[in-house]
Amino acid sequence: MASQRGESAAPAKAARKGLDKSHYLYIAVIAAVILGALVGLLFPEVGKSVKPLGDGFIKLIKMMIAPIIFCTIVLGIGSIAKAATVGKVGGLALGYFVLMSTFALGIGLVVGNLIHPGEGLKLAAYDPNKKAEVDSTVAFLLGIIPGDIPVLPTLFAAILVGFALQKMGAQGAPVLKAIGHGQVVVFRILIMIMWLAPVGAFGAIAAVVGATGFAAIVSMFTLMAAFYITCALFIVVILGGLLQVVTGVNIFKLMKYLAREYLLIFSTSSSEAALPRLIAKMEHLGVSKPVVGVTVPTGYSFNLDGTAIYLTMASLFVANAMGTPLDLGAQLSLLIFMIIASKGAAGVTGAGLATLAAGLQAHKPELLGGVGMIVGIDRFMSEARALTNFTGNAVATLLIGTWVKEIDNGQVGRVLSGEVPFDEETMIAGHGEPVERPVEAKPVPATV
Repeated sequence: MASQRGESAAPAKAARKGLDKSHYLYIAVIAAVILGALVGLLFPEVGKSVKPLGDGFIKLIKMMIAPIIFCTIVLGIGSIAKAATVGKVGGLALGYFVLMSTFALGIGLVVGNLIHPGEGLKLAAYDPNKKAEVDSTVAFLLGIIPGDIPVLPTLFAAILVGFALQKMGAQGAPVLKAIGHGQVVVFRILIMIMWLAPVGAFGAIAAVVGATGFAAIVSMFTLMAAFYITCALFIVVILGGLLQVVTGVNIFKLMKYLAREYLLIFSTSSSEAALPRLIAKMEHLGVSKPVVGVTVPTGYSFNLDGTAIYLTMASLFVANAMGTPLDLGAQLSLLIFMIIASKGAAGVTGAGLATLAAGLQAHKPELLGGVGMIVGIDRFMSEARALTNFTGNAVATLLIGTWVKEIDNGQVGRVLSGEVPFDEETMIAGHGEPVERPVEAKPVPATV
């Protein structure tokens, strides 16, 4: 595990090095949303006229849907196969992750049906075949962006390719590696596109507020508040209840133990930044290294509870805002799609938004026009997503450790009571035994 921690520390440092850039983007999106709302309220016609800015950003996101889905699903199937070979721990972890993420998606649907977010806005539906009445220069620039590729055929092809490569064994490894390199390029392009999010958010929010007035602002705040409350209840009631019943650990004591990681996640809007620290802290808490080594990295790809809640609630919000609410059959098929596609929404800025767009495009392409509203508030909801994802993986590690009897309950009690503090300088879990302190395992700064 020492080598793994040494490898994990490098990307963490890179992420922290780019912290300022991420904050600039965050501030720019907030400023763009506020400015767009003001323009829409004070100058409605001007707000409507900048709609092509939001449309262009949505087209860029649509352009990336197919490659993201293909790469992540193919690689995801390979990851599942690899994890499942790690004996009882891998199989149990994967089963728990699929069950819990499906449950989180279902909770998002239930809450969305209870509060009906976006209802009454009745935004204009998106028609990909209709030529927008815009300036010829604007039409030319929008026409440069490639058209989207159908999502469901892409998903089907990715599943076939993934299982085919799995059957090929060692012969398929070079192909999987090449697809992995391709995924890096795809996500790099997506990150570049996300730097245009302030422009897209300004155009989308200004146009929506200009067309619907203050009702759009109220509706967006309703969605954000409902999402935060849902995530908080999910952590305290669902995860906390499960943790208490299975392990006897209080969720609030665990959250206090992970307080520094929560602060780091809140400042970066990404649970990836805290990955190496979670590995170290779970080992220090008393969970065995093999369980931590399998559960935490796999959970970061397959156990995204906060993202799951977000995807279904945001989908219902867009459908209601467009005046075409989804019936029960459409909601269930969307749930099934999101169970698979959400595995591509891990750790990359904008991937969750692309997954949301993919789900809407696969079920009702006319709903894509409403994604512009989500662009404006997506960053506001990213902290709750990341914190919920992180807590879900911390809880999962304790649960799996208990189920396979690879946890030191005495150590858990001592650590959570403060008797055995975590070594912030070295991030090395002692467990009361002498440990090797490898040179390559550089400490990750405790401050954020």
